[in-house]
Amino acid sequence: HIENPSCFAPLVPSLAQLFFSRLIKRLVSAWLLARPLLHPSMEAEDGKPAAGYRHGPPWVFKGSALYQLHLVKAATARAFVPKELRLVEAFGYTLGGMFLARYHDSPAGQFDELVVIAGIVWNPPTSCAWAARVLVNSAEACRHGRKEVGLPSHVAAFSETEACALRNKPNNFLNILGMSSGFSKQENYRGIEISETSGSSSRHLCNISLPLNEASRGSYKRNKWMGPAIKMSLPSFSGQTEDHPELLKYSCKVECRVRPVSPAKIWSPKTAEPEECSDGRNNSTGSDSDAQRQSLLVLLSRPILALEFSSLRMHVDAPKIVAPHPKKKEVRYSSST
Repeated sequence: HIENPSCFAPLVPSLAQLFFSRLIKRLVSAWLLARPLLHPSMEAEDGKPAAGYRHGPPWVFKGSALYQLHLVKAATARAFVPKELRLVEAFGYTLGGMFLARYHDSPAGQFDELVVIAGIVWNPPTSCAWAARVLVNSAEACRHGRKEVGLPSHVAAFSETEACALRNKPNNFLNILGMSSGFSKQENYRGIEISETSGSSSRHLCNISLPLNEASRGSYKRNKWMGPAIKMSLPSFSGQTEDHPELLKYSCKVECRVRPVSPAKIWSPKTAEPEECSDGRNNSTGSDSDAQRQSLLVLLSRPILALEFSSLRMHVDAPKIVAPHPKKKEVRYSSST
């Protein structure tokens, strides 16, 4: 285990440069501002199949999103990654995180989505993200993810709230005078509570808090810096599920404006630690409840970078079957390389 955060310094550049160089190079160093990501959430849909999916691929999704990278323990990520694939790790960690999106236009209409990313896997000659769990508040989007794309999709409820909180704001001048404790500011937060649903039952997963400011609430919107416009491709592996036992690969072609923002805060009530197999690996095959708890461990891991995608337009291609490359050893990096 790595207790000192400074030990992560050689890890973050090596993995980020390797797997997200196209994205990072297009970013400009700018203010760490935050704004609300989601509009009021839609109720889970159980209606008619969306005609839009029949018109693809590619399937087009429009909206906004938060792409947040976390340092995920390799032992946690391996619980979701097929044994045929190699996990890319350094110092016992890999790059995972979440993709939290609100689509105002898609083949399934408006819906919210949370993709829990377990980590980066390597199947020569390609490295891709691996989704541990996908939550949507659209039954049609869930069906499409499972049946057509081979994703571990589940229907969930996204409940949105706002809250105000007073917190002390550091001030160097007041610190010198010993008066900083009396200086505070009011901050607004947009809270998103996510609960998985199955029939009439519901199971709470987590709460996500996004800080708001005046610019994000609508004031000064015309002067707000939205970041550079970029085009990129985010390849992903999927499959190895009951609906799709094969290994699949698909690509998301993204056009959007992107800027760095403050990481979202994620929390959840205490849950039991997932059971471990005799080889030390977490066991995600025991039950869906275990898989949910393990995906929560990914969400609660240390965030290192958060990117806001606005004016998002995403083209998702149909997945293709790929052959797993024979696994020789884990892909590892050290500070000496």
